Amino acid sequence: MEKTKKDELIKLFDELYIPDMEEVKELYRLEGAYINLNCRLPNGEMAQILNDAQIYYGAELCKKGSERCYGLATDGKQLVVYEYGNGGSDAELVLWKRIKGKNSGSAQV
Repeated sequence: MEKTKKDELIKLFDELYIPDMEEVKELYRLEGAYINLNCRLPNGEMAQILNDAQIYYGAELCKKGSERCYGLATDGKQLVVYEYGNGGSDAELVLWKRIKGKNSGSAQV
């Protein structure tokens, strides 16, 4: 992925202003099957929302003052933020947002 596109995606994550989430400094190439957590959706149902066969850019950030973490994922079309415990346990969907704008096409990952 181009450095400028990656920087844009990092900026989009940082602009979400999620409480207790550290600043995003880097995004890493990750397989969907590795990061596609079974998570609790806002309606209470459990589901996996990513594509196991796709490559995403993502990161894991510690939640300030907690033993839980935030997991970030993007394919250039959407931003996904999970909150979870040790090893991805008890995952909850914090945010699932479509990226809008002229440059929101699929990122070359």
